[in-house]
Amino acid sequence: MSLVANTGKLAGRTLFITGASRGIGKAIALKAAKDGANVVVAAKTAEPHPKLPGTIYTAAEEIEALGGKALPCIVDVRDEKQIQKAIDEAVKKFNGIDILINNASAISLTGTAETDMKRYDLMHNINTRGTFLASKLCLPLLKESNHAHILNLSPPLNMNPYWFSLHVAYTMAKYGMSMCVLGMSEEFRQFNIGVNALWPKTAIATAAIEMLTGDTSSSRKPEIVSDAAYVMLSKDPKSYTGKFEIDEDVVKSVGIKDLAPYACDPSNVNNLLPDFFLDLPGHQTQEVKKSEPAGQIPELFSVINKTITPELVKKTQAVFQFNVKGKEEGIWHLDLKNGDGACGQGEPKHAPDATLTMDSTNFADMFAGKLKPTTAFMMGKLKIKGDMQKAMKLEKMMKSLKAKV
Repeated sequence: MSLVANTGKLAGRTLFITGASRGIGKAIALKAAKDGANVVVAAKTAEPHPKLPGTIYTAAEEIEALGGKALPCIVDVRDEKQIQKAIDEAVKKFNGIDILINNASAISLTGTAETDMKRYDLMHNINTRGTFLASKLCLPLLKESNHAHILNLSPPLNMNPYWFSLHVAYTMAKYGMSMCVLGMSEEFRQFNIGVNALWPKTAIATAAIEMLTGDTSSSRKPEIVSDAAYVMLSKDPKSYTGKFEIDEDVVKSVGIKDLAPYACDPSNVNNLLPDFFLDLPGHQTQEVKKSEPAGQIPELFSVINKTITPELVKKTQAVFQFNVKGKEEGIWHLDLKNGDGACGQGEPKHAPDATLTMDSTNFADMFAGKLKPTTAFMMGKLKIKGDMQKAMKLEKMMKSLKAKV
């Protein structure tokens, strides 16, 4: 659902997009294709993934079906030779590169102790190093273009310690991409190359969000980001550089007033999940106020106990520990993995797959269906240690509890 009209500004331009086989990267490619642009689909996915749709070849077919020209290239942004080979092929086919979009990214929302170094290296090698490397290798060609842009899908540099405390390794890796914008926009100004960053205001329905939460009803479609990218890439790079833009602000700047069509679930338009790194109203970045009534938690677990079934245990296969803060401070557990399941006060008998820490008021709201775990996590009301995907399985379970609490 694209709301920004194509103007033809990117006709004949060549875009090199990392991670363009699906999600936001592909959405930007398809938007440019409607102008008749050339797109280098630089991504790893050459063979279909068992869980994720799209390969570089299917993306190329969609680009050409919309009037663009495509060059699918197998590119792991950690590999200098693969990037250089794709650039050389782009020069042979399209005579150059005008626009680089650093979209490829890896994510792991884990605390310091839970982040294994293999995952740390992956995030830094793809996000920060990959962005730097692709920019460095494309630079000679961008210097030759009269409409040269680099666009990084990365957040504004927000130095609020809160955003580091949740997942310091991921934050550093994403901020590395943003620091490339900060430095390169100034460094490349003399070459008339615009270097900017774009970040979504809300969660975007991509494979990453779906794998993380299993639900996209609180997300927007990737088209809001591709529309914003199109507006940015249509601007004059000589004067438009060093900006850290938010998708919603960019589309509003060109007269889009009703953003509801971008929502995955139009009925949920007022309950969208805010994205990371933005200090929006509702994001909790300080200690919770302790003003909740007592006695809700034992009652809640009494209700939860009645809803545990062998089927639920079989389906969930996870042990949860809840560290409740505030007036009703205490430790509770929910075992949906062993035997017929169990719940109650104290630590679980078996090691927890996920430990959730939150204030007792928010905890009660979460189990009453008033606050989604995903929303609570993104807003800083819930801290998760351990297996993130298993923690998010609670969301589905809570839907069945909602009527009973």
